[in-house]
Amino acid sequence: MKKNKKNEAPAKKVSSISPIGIMPLGDRVLIKRADVSDLEKSGKFGIIIPDTVNKEKPEQGKIVAVGSGRRDESGKIVPLSVKIGDTVIFSKYAYDEVKSDGEEYIMVKEENILAIIK
Repeated sequence: MKKNKKNEAPAKKVSSISPIGIMPLGDRVLIKRADVSDLEKSGKFGIIIPDTVNKEKPEQGKIVAVGSGRRDESGKIVPLSVKIGDTVIFSKYAYDEVKSDGEEYIMVKEENILAIIK
């Protein structure tokens, strides 16, 4: 790490290492999948969720770690538009499963996150 001009202590790098010790790289995001019991039967806007939701794994969850961002054509890092703690909906078929300490997590690229739930 480089020292500041006035011989101050070096600046610390900010990392997004999750509590489970996995740090996504680039534009990847680590998500803890929502439990089926956590999902409401009807959404905030009156959307009815069918009973089949209990038969499939939900495509929503809470972000527990984020990567540093993607690189643009000039090589600069473009920060992600999601952050730790956001509840998101992600693409049904575009993720990798990651297990740590008996817990299951989902790793997705930011482009496969469809929406942030407010």
